[in-house]
Amino acid sequence: MKTIFPFITAIAIVAPVADSATSEPSSSQVEHVSALACNAFALSPEVRKRHFEEVGPALLKLKKSMRELPDGYELELPTDNKTYQLLTEWAFQERLCCPFFDITLRFDRENGPLWLRLTGRPGTKEFIKEEFDLVNSR
Repeated sequence: MKTIFPFITAIAIVAPVADSATSEPSSSQVEHVSALACNAFALSPEVRKRHFEEVGPALLKLKKSMRELPDGYELELPTDNKTYQLLTEWAFQERLCCPFFDITLRFDRENGPLWLRLTGRPGTKEFIKEEFDLVNSR
């Protein structure tokens, strides 16, 4: 009896914890999913103007090539410091107004190209194509 009592006590303590780990998530644990739309007001008026009228258009003009992906697009950009600075400024701001994007910046090895990858959940690819007018950009 003395050896079984600690065992039963341990089960009584561990069982509720194990059960809560497998139960449905509470409302505070549910992942927030943002709307599939740009919220330009997430940026201050000054930043918004620069982001949409200067930085974004400048990056599209620098685009060397584009790859279509199953869930988005990948743009090849020059590997110079000025382009990288514009790109990181744009990416930091873009994640605020379009939080549904997965944004990846990648330098390929051996001094290869710089890539901006924009992907996301279903519908993101279509949003990118329309919002950035990739068909008509250089």
